[in-house]
Amino acid sequence: MFQKITIVIPTYNEAGNLSDLVSSLFSLPLDGLDILVVDDNSPDGTGEIAEQLAITHAGRLTALHRKGKLGLGTAYLAGFDSALKMGSEVVGQMDADFSHPPEKVIEMIKALEKQDLVIGSRYISGGSVDEHWPAWRKGLSAFGNLYARSILGLNVRDVTGGFRLWRSSALDCLPLEKVHSDGYAFQVEMTYLARRCGLRIGEIPIYFADRKWGKSKMSFQVQREAALRVWQILFEYRGIKRKI
Repeated sequence: MFQKITIVIPTYNEAGNLSDLVSSLFSLPLDGLDILVVDDNSPDGTGEIAEQLAITHAGRLTALHRKGKLGLGTAYLAGFDSALKMGSEVVGQMDADFSHPPEKVIEMIKALEKQDLVIGSRYISGGSVDEHWPAWRKGLSAFGNLYARSILGLNVRDVTGGFRLWRSSALDCLPLEKVHSDGYAFQVEMTYLARRCGLRIGEIPIYFADRKWGKSKMSFQVQREAALRVWQILFEYRGIKRKI
């Protein structure tokens, strides 16, 4: 159904993961799949690896380089803008660390035929997180989702999950210029905005694995900032009404 699909992958110090992830995605039996890497001037050489991959996969992979670590939210917004300008019918979000299973893209694409946004969900039946996560991390993640869902009145189970596929037509309906969150709050804000604008949202169960290489960017400070941001989101979008 969809002729052009672009997966946006923000990177910062993902030199140990990026090549393998690109190979995994391009090995999927999926026509029209492109990748857009948005690198924030990673000191470990991720940007250079992205450039080499762009040569190897000419016409299918594009590397967007930014001058520094400018944040996850702005990286995705820059990627969305580029993907839409390239004529993509579907725009995806995916971490570079293999916490999001590449093979699930196929199932999510099928689900998108009846939805505007599909989320790879840890918190619906069949979904789960890495069994090696410490209890504090499991509890913090689960509570963060419950907290945001309760305050914003969302029936989406995984509002902080970053594995997503959007119809481009749906992204075009959203006032993305209003989005200012970073980190995990970005996912919450986009979910809430999608719901306020009347988008159809579906969830597909995934197993959320711990990263293969490198250090997790999750911290209590990141979660604390996201918790405060939820209340701001609630009041900022009170005037947003259903568009589609």
